Amino acid sequence: MDSVTPVLSSRAVFRRFWPLTRKDRRWLTVGAVLLIAAAACDSVAVSMFSTIVDGALKAGDLSAFWLPAGIWAGVAVLSGGLVFGGQYLTARSGERFLLRLRTKVFGHLQKLTPDFFQRRRLGDLLARLTDDIDTVERFVSSGLVQIVTALFSVVFFAGYALYLNWELALAAFLVAPVFAVITRRFARRVNDRSREQRAQNGDITAILEENLANVAVVQAYNRQETEEKRLLTAGKRMLDTNLSIARLGAWYAPIVHIAETTCVLGVVALGTWEVAAGRLSIGGVLGFAAILTYLYGPLQQLGQLRVMISAATTGSERIVELLDAEPPLADAPDAVSLGRAKGNLSLRAVSFTYPEAMRPALVQCTVDARPGEIVAITGASGAGKSTIAKLLLRFHDPDAGTIRLDGVDLRGMTLESLRRNVALVQQETLMFTRHDPGQHQTGSATATDRDVRSGDRRRRPRLRHRAAGRYDTVIGQHGHGLSGGQRQRIAIARAMVANAPVLVLDEPTASLDGEAVDRLIGPLCRLTAGRTTVLITHDARLTAIADRVLTVADGRLVEGRSDDTPGGAPVGLTGASGPPWR
Repeated sequence: MDSVTPVLSSRAVFRRFWPLTRKDRRWLTVGAVLLIAAAACDSVAVSMFSTIVDGALKAGDLSAFWLPAGIWAGVAVLSGGLVFGGQYLTARSGERFLLRLRTKVFGHLQKLTPDFFQRRRLGDLLARLTDDIDTVERFVSSGLVQIVTALFSVVFFAGYALYLNWELALAAFLVAPVFAVITRRFARRVNDRSREQRAQNGDITAILEENLANVAVVQAYNRQETEEKRLLTAGKRMLDTNLSIARLGAWYAPIVHIAETTCVLGVVALGTWEVAAGRLSIGGVLGFAAILTYLYGPLQQLGQLRVMISAATTGSERIVELLDAEPPLADAPDAVSLGRAKGNLSLRAVSFTYPEAMRPALVQCTVDARPGEIVAITGASGAGKSTIAKLLLRFHDPDAGTIRLDGVDLRGMTLESLRRNVALVQQETLMFTRHDPGQHQTGSATATDRDVRSGDRRRRPRLRHRAAGRYDTVIGQHGHGLSGGQRQRIAIARAMVANAPVLVLDEPTASLDGEAVDRLIGPLCRLTAGRTTVLITHDARLTAIADRVLTVADGRLVEGRSDDTPGGAPVGLTGASGPPWR
């Protein structure tokens, strides 16, 4: 279950994300200036409109039309160019901000341990990385430009209104407090509904992701109707929330329009009185009415931006929650970057208990492993075998005791250098939906295609995609285009490319049949040659190739094979000479 997102003020959110605009502030500023200049052009256009009314229309003099009309047309062209430049630069800066923010959040998530993701719904995290990040951009980047532009537009048009007639201008300004009150009341309600909407959007995304990722289970157990009802229930909740927001928006526009129309009618009435008194021309009244439409537009835009900011703050809160999730494990200030280790591994009195667990997973476990040695660890399901693998990769730190590699405490070396020296082959081979070479290169950031093919040749039988017989073939979502044995051989090739001195094999054959296991043992033996190998398994075929066998019982490591280790030694594994593959 996801934790409740914190409630943050718009000011706090802005301070949090504004530093990410540093590289584009110049262009944001230029974009804002261009849009402000476009607003100034509109003021000139209104002035030309008044001139045409008083000089050409009232007098019926066509010659008085051409000059102001030409200026008006030129200003319109100039304004169009300014608007294009301003909007493009704003959009460009906003997209670059989005790229940096999404990369920052994703990079932070990469530092969190797998347990963080196991406690949260993947679909909700995806919603935060997409929709919620978009709301942050609309608030911090392009939203800021819109606010600044609207404010300067109000200043321009208000100043011009005062220039035309200060009495009418003061009357027109009376609508501003009305806009502020209306906006404030609506923004508060929209903010509450938006918080619900963002959470419900995460719920729906999570349901969709879980269902599509487990479609085989859904179909095998005839859960289609159940899953549809589950999505329908979540969809109805979001529908109600969206309709509530839509009702608020639908009320906001007409209420503002009524207030604006009332003020305009009042101003026109006063203007008519001014014309009758000879203090204002007809062109001046029409120009003043035109300037009011320009003035109320930015005022209304500011109100809508206030509502938008209230809604965007909710998405920002959900992003801040992710960024504030502290990695439970981090490099110590004095952590050393270990070069290529020899592979001497040592666990001394290691104990560990999972958070909120009732009993410890490991208790006072001690074991040594040397380069070229395979140490098999067996035990009942849930006994704590895989916990050892997690500790060796530093997904967790032990509560007591130490784990050392070449005499260096794992907590005293950088995570990057540790995981460069320890390769992991898991029970379930996690794969990316991309070409085969990419799967192998996951083992090493510097691996080349030549390294991949070399590693592939060394782990015979050679894996080629059964459909195309090529390396550059898309293998499907999560590698479902491959058999279980093929996926495991890719995992072995990945570990070969990594070329780490320490190898952790966590139930590498658990999902394979006996024939697939027999085919895999040869590549496994070549992979473990010369490396320190910790082999976590239930399979007697694998424990037979080990130099030592330990059993986890009640969280403790004891010498000897577990009584519940399934299967027997396959043909060719018995005898004093040892396994033929070695």
